[in-house]
Amino acid sequence: MAKGKYEQWLTPEGLGRIEAWCRDGLDDKQLAAKMGISPSTLYAWRKEHPEISEAATRGRGGARELIENALMKKATGYTVTVKEPVKVRHRYWNEETQHMEEEEEIVQGTREVHIPPDPRAAQFWLTNRNRDRWAEHPTPLDSETEKVTVIIDV
Repeated sequence: MAKGKYEQWLTPEGLGRIEAWCRDGLDDKQLAAKMGISPSTLYAWRKEHPEISEAATRGRGGARELIENALMKKATGYTVTVKEPVKVRHRYWNEETQHMEEEEEIVQGTREVHIPPDPRAAQFWLTNRNRDRWAEHPTPLDSETEKVTVIIDV
C-alpha cells in the first residue's frame, strides 16, 4: 500500500514548516498551495490529523500575539533605552610641561527616549475591538432607527 502524502507533513520537519508558514501570515489557501495540495484536502487532513491543525494554530497564534502586543505598545506609547556614542573630554595638569592638557575619547553611553502614543494606532485598535462605539460609521441600533414612509403620487 502506498504511503499517504500527508505522512511527510506529520514529521517534526513537516510540522515545523507548516508552523513557520502560518507565522509568516499564509492563509489556508496559500498554505495548501505550499504543501502541494488543494484547500479541501488541507481541511480534511486538519480534521483527521490534529497535529497539522495544532501546528497551523501555533504558527498563527504566536504571530498574532506579537502583532497585537506591538500595536498596543505603539497605541499607548513606550520608553526605550538607546545606546549612542558620547565624546568625553578629560582635562589634567601636566607637571612636565606645566600646562593644562586634555584628551578626548568616545565611549558608549545610554539614554532613555520616550516614544509618544500614536493616535492612528489607538484608533485602529479601538475600531477593531469595539466597533459599536468607535467605528467611523456605526450602524444604529434598531431602537435608534426611524421608519420613513415615502409616498410618490403620480
